[in-house]
Amino acid sequence: MLAAMLGLSIAGCGQDKAATANGAPQAASGASSAQQAAAADDPMLVVVKPEMASQFKVAPVAQVKLAITQEISGRIEANEREVARIGAGVTGRVTQVLAEVGDRVKAGQVLAHVASPELSTAQLTYLRAHATAQQAERAAERARQLIQADVIGSAELQRRESELSVARAELRAAGDQLVLLGIPRDAIAKLKDSGSLYPHALVVASHSGVIIDRKVSQGQVAQPGDPLFTVADLSDVWVVGALPERDAASAHTGQTVEINVPAIGQSLSGKVVRVGDTVSPETRTVPIRTQVANPGQALKPQMLATMKLAGAAVDTLAVPTLAVVRDSDRDHVYVQTAPNTFRLTPVALGAASEGQRPVSRGLNAGDKVVIEGAFHLNNERKRAELE
Repeated sequence: MLAAMLGLSIAGCGQDKAATANGAPQAASGASSAQQAAAADDPMLVVVKPEMASQFKVAPVAQVKLAITQEISGRIEANEREVARIGAGVTGRVTQVLAEVGDRVKAGQVLAHVASPELSTAQLTYLRAHATAQQAERAAERARQLIQADVIGSAELQRRESELSVARAELRAAGDQLVLLGIPRDAIAKLKDSGSLYPHALVVASHSGVIIDRKVSQGQVAQPGDPLFTVADLSDVWVVGALPERDAASAHTGQTVEINVPAIGQSLSGKVVRVGDTVSPETRTVPIRTQVANPGQALKPQMLATMKLAGAAVDTLAVPTLAVVRDSDRDHVYVQTAPNTFRLTPVALGAASEGQRPVSRGLNAGDKVVIEGAFHLNNERKRAELE
């Protein structure tokens, strides 16, 4: 029996040496076999050696006064108060297009030519009104001469002067109609002097800006009221977003907004100028809008942006941003469950504010979390998984 027991002991020592030579993991120095066994069974659990404990700083979760920041997606849009939709004043065929999307135009600049029979009719009406006004003016002048010679009475002079006033009003109305149809005033003056008809109506920019849309091509038939060009002044733009209805009550006019535009790599500051009064039934969101200056016109309509709204300071559970690690596309923190033992715990957190993340779910007050070294601890866990 003694010989048999001695043989078994020698065989067990040989197996231990063989396992060590083959690279089997050994328990960390100072860690109990129970901790090692638990870490082997639970991939979310990490046990560190005592000499590594100084690399990780642990602190309890506590209430802090924090200004909750809401982060929503947004986009750049043209300021609708500075947008003009320009069309033709007559029904006719577009004979020439002189501007493209992206062109900078000035007020009064010609954007297109339109040929129209209505234009010829309106010019003939103007010429008739001009001839009538001239005739009425000569008749009134003759009446003034006759009344001085005591040939006619004052009633006749008054009648002719009244006819002159009506003729002049009709002439002004016919001239204004030509301007609305797209004939410049200098061309109207030439029409009155020479009688030659202007060949086409002009589509003219009503104010300066950038053409952001064009819905006309050469040969197209245009109707009055059709928006052929859209011109926007982009010296200031809107940044619009949509707040979830549960957060809409916390937003108000004048609230400070931090705007991040990835396309230009720059953060801007603005203030809320409008919070919508209705909820979209499809998305259950409330529209929100801010206005920012755009002197260099680096902000362009339809650029994507992120809007961060700073709310009032409230007491809430929070953890430092350095304590948070991303794993499987979720936020996690490491909670200390025993000396030198930490568990990767999923949590629901709000947007960062002042270096803190408010806790919505997953932690309780007093839970001890790793606030420094969480990234290194996560690497240790992944290394252990690979081994």
